Order: sequence, then structure tokens, then C-alpha cells
Amino acid sequence: NGSAAGRPLSPANVERHKDLEAIVAMVQPDSRVLDLGCGDGDLLALLRRKRNVSGIGVDIDLASIIDVIDKGHDTFQEDIDNGLAMIPDGAYDYAILSETLQTVRKPRFVLREMLRVAKKGIVTFPNFGKWSHRLALSLTGRMPKGGALPYEWYETPNIHLFTLDDFVDICRQDGITISRMVCISDCWLGRLLVSAGLRNLGADRVLVKITR
Repeated sequence: NGSAAGRPLSPANVERHKDLEAIVAMVQPDSRVLDLGCGDGDLLALLRRKRNVSGIGVDIDLASIIDVIDKGHDTFQEDIDNGLAMIPDGAYDYAILSETLQTVRKPRFVLREMLRVAKKGIVTFPNFGKWSHRLALSLTGRMPKGGALPYEWYETPNIHLFTLDDFVDICRQDGITISRMVCISDCWLGRLLVSAGLRNLGADRVLVKITR
């Protein structure tokens, strides 16, 4: 993989590209997609190019909104913690929440709203239950930093850290069905743990497709 200028992608950008490709693989061609927390619009661009989707982005950040519009995508500014009242039930085939659930104030409410406005949801999140995070916390007594959690505790946008098992549990409580799960690990030990069925211990990041 390389950048537009021919330079190699950074490790973080390589990981991001893998995650976006995994999301795209979960979306059927010619679908209607709502990208919640759309950021720079890279996912919308990839979905349009590879799946011919009709997509619209939602973000709270005005700079991101302008960036996405400049790239030729439809988008509007909204705080998804306030809900999606302007969108009717079942208006989209997919609602996507990529690396955003842990940053919202009301994650349970946001999940419900996703599955109100769309037939299916795709959620990706960092897994705080990974073995290296557990080990770092046990040995140092301090909040882990690195991998899918690259921030210092005092500047992280992640306000609701949770594990894969936590997510599975909240889906069970709220009657949400996980129809597909992809666990991504960036090291050989993590991949070994995931392949052995110890997904909560091995996964750096998790992608799930959910339905009611």
C-alpha cells in the first residue's frame, strides 16, 4: 500500500485502511448508507467506489463537514447523542458507526437510533479487553497507551472504554442480534488468541454487523 504521493502509508494509516476495507466487505452493492461520525469522508468515498452506495455522512465537527462536502459527498452537521429525529424509520439499508461508539455520551441510545433509521448497523470499536491492555494496567497501575488506544488518559476522545464482551452483553440486554463479527489483531499473539476462540483477549479492534 502507498499514499497518493507514492510514499508508504504509516502503520496507523495501514490499520485504518484495513478497517475500512473490512467495513466495505460487509455492505451490499447499491445500498443506502448513513455514516455516523463520518470524519474525513474516506469511508464514504471507498463505499461509493467499491459498492456504488448512495451515502450521506453525519458529524458534529464543522471542519469535517466541510471536508466531506469538498470531496463531493452529502453530509449534515448533528450531534448523534441528541438522536436522529430528522431521519424516518428504516430510511437506510445500513447505518455505520466507525470508531465512534466509545466517544459518544449515550452509546446505548445511539445504537437504538442506528437500528431505528437503518435495517442493519455496522459498528467498529477498539477492544479494551485485549491482553496487552490488561497486562499494562496490571504491571504499571496506569492507563494503557498504544495500539487501538493511542492517547494519554487526559486527552483521549474515548469516554466510554469497553471490551468485546461488554458489547456482546449490551446487545443481548437490548435485543440486538450480532449477525457477523470480525476481530482484528495487529500482532501474532493476538491473532493466535483470536483463532483459538479467545476473541476478547486477542482482538485489538472489532467490527460487528447488527440487526434487530
